[in-house]
Amino acid sequence: MSRERPWERGRATAERNPGSTLVRLSWAGTLISCATSIANAATGSRREYWLSAAPALVLLALGCVAFLWAFAVAVERSRTEEIGVGGLFFLEGCAPRRAQLVMMASVAVQTVVPLVVAIIRPFTAFAVLAPVWSLGLAGLWGARHGTFPPRRQAGASQPTDAEPDRPDSGDG
Repeated sequence: MSRERPWERGRATAERNPGSTLVRLSWAGTLISCATSIANAATGSRREYWLSAAPALVLLALGCVAFLWAFAVAVERSRTEEIGVGGLFFLEGCAPRRAQLVMMASVAVQTVVPLVVAIIRPFTAFAVLAPVWSLGLAGLWGARHGTFPPRRQAGASQPTDAEPDRPDSGDG
């Protein structure tokens, strides 16, 4: 009977749920952006707009880094696999359904809540920049853990509908 050691628990979880750290980070950013935009709107003070602006700008900057990182990983993988933008950033067809739903739910919540708050209190509008964080992490999940079909050979002849009809040699 093997017993799992406490320091090995995270490793076993990561093997069962690839990208679980990215999912947790995505939801942490979602909670931060939603909480700060709601808190900023609750104060009712335009002088306190930094309550939502500062975290939103940090999440925007970190999201841009995640986007670039995802793009770099995807470019490397694209040498052997066919990677599409929908699969990479929206996890369409490349991730287990549960992983896709959890990551896209984070993007949706991080988009809708600050947007509604910004409609009510326009000075909190900086928070609408934060979803770049969750979308960038979804892209990183797709680039690192997504499954994509193998790349087709460049020299392989593919029939196309655009080829002109060739005249038959038998009947004139």
